[in-house]
Amino acid sequence: MTRSAEILLIAVLLARPLALPAQTTPGGVGRPAATMPPVLQNVGFEPELNRQVPLDVPFQDESGRSVQLRDYFHRKPVVLAFVYYRCPMLCNQVQQGVVGALRMLSFNPGRDYEVVFISFDPHDTPELAAEKKQAALARFHRPETVSGWHFLTGSQESIDAITRAANFRFRYDAKSKLFAHASGVMLLTADGRISRYFYGVEYPGRDMRLGLVEASAGRIGSPIDHVLLFCYHYDPSSAKYSATILRIIRIGGILTIFTIVGGIWIFRRRELHADHSNLQGAH
Repeated sequence: MTRSAEILLIAVLLARPLALPAQTTPGGVGRPAATMPPVLQNVGFEPELNRQVPLDVPFQDESGRSVQLRDYFHRKPVVLAFVYYRCPMLCNQVQQGVVGALRMLSFNPGRDYEVVFISFDPHDTPELAAEKKQAALARFHRPETVSGWHFLTGSQESIDAITRAANFRFRYDAKSKLFAHASGVMLLTADGRISRYFYGVEYPGRDMRLGLVEASAGRIGSPIDHVLLFCYHYDPSSAKYSATILRIIRIGGILTIFTIVGGIWIFRRRELHADHSNLQGAH
């Protein structure tokens, strides 16, 4: 595969999320998988909500220290993305998309949640991971969050264990020495279950915020966030939050009732106060 072919492949991957076949080609309409280019066959990202990911998998962090995934699960949600550090384009866009979305939030890595990038290339090194971490921190502009960012490398066995649990499938092309892969990010609960996921390379700040609030089981977020969660519903087929009209109507109805009751109460208080004042004036 030539570099131009790789760029074309990346464009295809950006155009379609490579999610569930039933979702990308409903009713059997569309191009069957068997007719896709060989490099794209069996490539996809289909996380299963509430599935437990293995936390005892060994990796190395960006400093070369031996770690396990469970080291990053301490009563906080985890933002997890699969990339490889020598990727010429798509992985960089995933990383930039994650950093850009998280910059829009008042939540901070290390305090409110953890961010973990895992390379699915067993030949990537901690040195490359350290470079990616520095680039992410420079873009994030909050140096105090350095402890919340983690860029991991590992053996093929470790990579297979975690990507299999997330149903993240990629393919290596020996001729070009590049990977064909999908793009996306997952939000995991503090005990390592898949809570939410988003496809592509751009993740709306609202969706990321609501997803983190849900993954944290309400440990982070304001009262307004929890109200929004009542109004917005996560759709696994589109991997997006969308407004739930019926719930919004119900909230509007409840607010209207409270407004009417409050108005009547204030009116009655004023009327009673006026009557009391008149009685005192008569005496």
